[in-house]
Amino acid sequence: MIKFTSHFDPKKPHIITEGAVSFQLGDLKGNVISYDFKKVLIYLEAKGKLLFGKHFKIHEDDHDVLLKLVTYYIQDEAYCKHLGIDPKKGILLSGPVGCGKTTLMKLLPHITPYKKSFKLIPARNIVFGFNNIGFKIIEDYSDDQAYCFDDLGVEPTGRHFGTDCNVMGEILLSRYELTNIPDTFQKHPKTHITTNLNAQELEEKYGERVRSRMRAMFNLFAFDKNATDKRK
Repeated sequence: MIKFTSHFDPKKPHIITEGAVSFQLGDLKGNVISYDFKKVLIYLEAKGKLLFGKHFKIHEDDHDVLLKLVTYYIQDEAYCKHLGIDPKKGILLSGPVGCGKTTLMKLLPHITPYKKSFKLIPARNIVFGFNNIGFKIIEDYSDDQAYCFDDLGVEPTGRHFGTDCNVMGEILLSRYELTNIPDTFQKHPKTHITTNLNAQELEEKYGERVRSRMRAMFNLFAFDKNATDKRK
């Protein structure tokens, strides 16, 4: 197996090299990168093939969602405003099973290798951790790290020594509180989510209080309900 090494020159952060191939994602003007969405798509498809196999493909039907995700991730404030995106909030990426939510969240950080990325953690794994070590797991995820909680809503109810807990609901409430700490005391950690559930289903799962906090925490990016199942 050939191992492709990804790297970039700090003096040319708009150019990413995969093996012997270089991808220019835009133009560098001073210390500002003007990204070209078409070039970003070419790179994401190439990187996707390296990470997930030769059958990986960026589907044209997903371009609208990807444009919003890329705009958010490169923090283009002017275009974020144009698209109604709040760059200070996190991402809530929803869509049907198999549409590619997790894959895209794994891909996105590769377009900005000069930035520290979030940690992607399956929600069900966090609940399993709660079942073993209890409420400390909620404290562990109430820190200043950036996370993407994957597949939110399909995890079971947590149970530790006979005590039931809606673990992810409690973690979301804790992370909401972090966003209200004044900038002078602590940076505001980003929280991202992927989910198969719609707004009503999220409220039924976590309650109106959590759902209300989620509105304040996230930008909603949604795949069409008829989006292609890429697993087939």
